[in-house]
Amino acid sequence: MHILRNRVLFVLCCGAVAAAAPLAPSARLNAQQVEDGMTVDPADWPWWRGPTRNGIANPHQDPPTEWSATQNVVWKSPVPGRSHSSPTVVGARIFLAGADEQAETQSVLCYDRATGKPLWQTIVHRGGLMRKHEKSTAASGTVACDGERLYITFANSDAVYVTALSVDGKQLWQTKIADYKIHQGYGASPAIYQSLVLAAADSHAGGVVAGLDRQSGKIVWQRDRPKEPNYTSPIVLRSGGRDQLLLSGCNLVSSFDPLSGKTLWEVPGATTECVTSIVTDGERIFCSGGYPKNYLAAHLADGSGKLAWETKDRVYVPSLLAHDGHLFGVLDAGVAVCWKSDTGEERWKKRLGGDFTASPILVGETIYATNETGETFVFRANPEKFEEIAVNQLGDRALASAAICGSRIYLHIAEEVDGQEQEMLYCLGRK
Repeated sequence: MHILRNRVLFVLCCGAVAAAAPLAPSARLNAQQVEDGMTVDPADWPWWRGPTRNGIANPHQDPPTEWSATQNVVWKSPVPGRSHSSPTVVGARIFLAGADEQAETQSVLCYDRATGKPLWQTIVHRGGLMRKHEKSTAASGTVACDGERLYITFANSDAVYVTALSVDGKQLWQTKIADYKIHQGYGASPAIYQSLVLAAADSHAGGVVAGLDRQSGKIVWQRDRPKEPNYTSPIVLRSGGRDQLLLSGCNLVSSFDPLSGKTLWEVPGATTECVTSIVTDGERIFCSGGYPKNYLAAHLADGSGKLAWETKDRVYVPSLLAHDGHLFGVLDAGVAVCWKSDTGEERWKKRLGGDFTASPILVGETIYATNETGETFVFRANPEKFEEIAVNQLGDRALASAAICGSRIYLHIAEEVDGQEQEMLYCLGRK
């Protein structure tokens, strides 16, 4: 198997939760937004890629730009087992998906936001863990929280299940959405949209994208997908004047109505296997992949799906940032790049170093990008030139994307403790 393909396929920390109620692509949240009884607080990070589902954090905060094992550490807490789940931060709590291969369990874990103290752990599955690639885990997705319930998807016993828990850890329901044949692993995460939780499972057993009732777990709609392995998560973005449920991979770029599952538009494109989450500038959607070809492309979001431009850049695992008419991203091989979002013109390119799996985050005009060895590069979202602010080292392995909210950075990393690798959850803040 191709070496590069092996390297990235299952670093599925990108894994992904997506969306909630309709929100504009902009991250400039000035107040709480409420839809269908669900509150999106700009001081929280309630699902994959943050409140606006695009890696753009609330700009009205002041997280640190420099840290180390002893500098600007508010607290750290051990995480049992091994996972690539990104932190979900809501109210006074932090949630992670976890897996313990020795105990053969898949769980959801809860921590106190102020102190890092473990509050509870709920085992969702015993036995039946499915993992193949050495960099994958049995818990590579991210928890989604609507303020009352938690939602997580796990591949287990040749199937994919969506599970809902209360914020206190009580299991409320569990629904099988598809059979699943392991190829490298499973990394897709659920998305919240109005009354539904959305989930996807693409594999040789046959792909599915489905909308489930958030309260009961009943499948409201379900669409079949091609029989191809693919790892991207469903994500809802407002683009082309309407909310669209967007999926790439399986040699397609697909847009669905998130409430009904009706196809809005679908075109050949992308690649067979994708990991990144789609982003938008409101007029175009941007998708990328890395197998069997390197691929970055813009499609019009007006319902035509027309290809606007395409490059051969390898943005396979770390998702992109769309900001002020430009795209910012980090290639898997450790190169930061800026493109014009309307034409795909490259504005600048800068080698950072290391391999990247975690997706970058934008806070105001500052980008945070962490490589697989725990180095975080902090630089300006400047389309004119690359401007480095700081480079920070923490831990020895970092494949999960960070959460940045309330002027604090939450990092799920691994470090050596007494000669053994131990996963840790760090809270970083200015002192």
